[in-house]
Amino acid sequence: MIPVLGFVYNFDQQHAQGTALAMIIPNTLVAIWQYFRRNKIDVRIAAALGAGGLPVTYLAAHFATRTASAPLRRAFAAFMLAIAIYYLWQAFKGRRNAAPPYPHPERWPYALAIGATGGALSGLFSTGGAVFAVPVVAAIFGVSQAAAQGLGLALVGPGTFVSLGTYAAAGDVVWHTGIALAIGGIVAIGWGVHLAHRLPERALRALFSLMAAYSSVALWLRA
Repeated sequence: MIPVLGFVYNFDQQHAQGTALAMIIPNTLVAIWQYFRRNKIDVRIAAALGAGGLPVTYLAAHFATRTASAPLRRAFAAFMLAIAIYYLWQAFKGRRNAAPPYPHPERWPYALAIGATGGALSGLFSTGGAVFAVPVVAAIFGVSQAAAQGLGLALVGPGTFVSLGTYAAAGDVVWHTGIALAIGGIVAIGWGVHLAHRLPERALRALFSLMAAYSSVALWLRA
């Protein structure tokens, strides 16, 4: 949505990120419930991700609202391109189609560091935390792509409220647009979660890579 808000609505980067947060909050809550209902989620890992990310999210969001729009947009574009390349490599590497649930649960303290890094990205770019956390969580804890996506949402869930408050205080949220986006997202998000659990692992990674690559190119061209 951030590239769409930039191109279609001509928002600067801060207003695009802040308005996207108004959409993200209700959709994230619905998606967390959907993923937790469908997957065996380790509560310790989910809580550690959220606890590690929450304070850093505020500091990063505060910094982002005071950064020039063009450099912030280019930084986000470069980040998304790196994620796209990683997921494309993962898709063609041929990882097995399913992973056993939490083969390494004893590693849950690592989630604090993952949460802090993801929180910094979430505050800076509004949506970067989950994008970063999903491949890292999958690699460290050995979970499936779908379970990792659920944990990524657990990371950004608490911090999203903090980010939205910070962006709103800076006047970077267009509420009527964000609320309309949120309503549309709530209607469709259940279908997306259902589809994520039906797609093969390789196809899901490839689609995620294409989404990240599109976002990167669109944002860089606009910057």
